[in-house]
Amino acid sequence: MDKKATLAALAALAQPTRLDVFRLLVKAGDDGLLSGEIGEVLDVRQNTMSANLSVLLQASLVRNNREGRSIRYFAEMDGMRGLLAFLMEDCCGGRPEICQPVINEIACAQ
Repeated sequence: MDKKATLAALAALAQPTRLDVFRLLVKAGDDGLLSGEIGEVLDVRQNTMSANLSVLLQASLVRNNREGRSIRYFAEMDGMRGLLAFLMEDCCGGRPEICQPVINEIACAQ
């Protein structure tokens, strides 16, 4: 991920509804959620939700799949990995043990 894409991703997540959407989709996992379901859970109108999903899609933080007349959305974990990798690429100054707690926290390690 480059600087421009990183800024787009950070800007997309810097809005409360979009951050809630991304976190909800992460929680939904591989099943994802229909756009209407996301709106219902977060109590957001359809046109507002559509605009927010579009921003997240452009920032490569979500992906979608059309199912007839509906669209299912999924968290794009490769996009998030790219964002985190860019933010941490110069981490540690040659001391990887400094970054290990952060890596463990984001790696879903139990």
